[in-house]
Amino acid sequence: MTAPDATKQPTGLGLYTHAAEQAASQVIAAYSTSFGWATKLLGTDVRQSVKNIYALVRVADEIVDGAAAEAAANGGEVKPGVELDQLEADTYAALVNGFSANLVVHAFAITANEVGFGRELIEPFFYSMRQDLVNQRYNQAAFDRYVYGSAEVVGLMCLAAFIKYGGVEYTREEKLQLAAGARALGAAFQKVNFLRDIAADFNALGRSYFPNVTVDTFNNAERDRLVADIQADIDVASRELPNLPKSSSRAVAACLMLFEALNQRIAQTPADLLVRTRIRVPNAQKLWILIKARMGVTHG
Repeated sequence: MTAPDATKQPTGLGLYTHAAEQAASQVIAAYSTSFGWATKLLGTDVRQSVKNIYALVRVADEIVDGAAAEAAANGGEVKPGVELDQLEADTYAALVNGFSANLVVHAFAITANEVGFGRELIEPFFYSMRQDLVNQRYNQAAFDRYVYGSAEVVGLMCLAAFIKYGGVEYTREEKLQLAAGARALGAAFQKVNFLRDIAADFNALGRSYFPNVTVDTFNNAERDRLVADIQADIDVASRELPNLPKSSSRAVAACLMLFEALNQRIAQTPADLLVRTRIRVPNAQKLWILIKARMGVTHG
């Protein structure tokens, strides 16, 4: 066995965890420009925790409809369902052991144990990820369950980190209110992405997330209904902004303003164009939103 490198600080498990967190940071840097920019507005301690959470979420997403499926299509013996099951099992083992040979899982488990969440949030997440392995259309109950597991629980995971490192004591009622805001933030993120990706999800992946909505019948009235629902989630999350710790409120404000800007662009796009075009917020507008959030602005 090779002795720990005494020239490195920390050493041993601490050094391994540091390397794992660097790996998690690279995942967010590679996959999400907007979210990566927003994390820079977080306090130092909470920032790494959020990156650790995001990295596992991203890897799971790549298993169900990204890199793993492409590897299988290229002839690799990759079974996305098996890979997802293994990732989930590895995550639970790492929660217990405080270690994983998978650097992303290791970083996630360290954060989960430190900030205080576990299987109660992780199991719904993997349930929803598993639904993406089956091409389907959702009724309202299934849609709500999917959004909770795929996005709302991620908001709750991040909230646990916000509270852990925020230096603020909250009552039980205040935590419940913050949790409602965190769930709404996650729901807004997921729904607005579903809406802008409606054509790709339906045509390329065979999915229709929104109940009773297809690209063949999609019209401006349905667009307006979905935009209003997303805006309602944004409004719920925005009401909790003043109650968040200062170390996280600016980053959350930036995310909300970005979601709202995207939602507004969707609202202004004719339905027949929306099902053919992926709407995005220009980088210049994203940068301006981040500057405003850093200055303490909370609304577009």
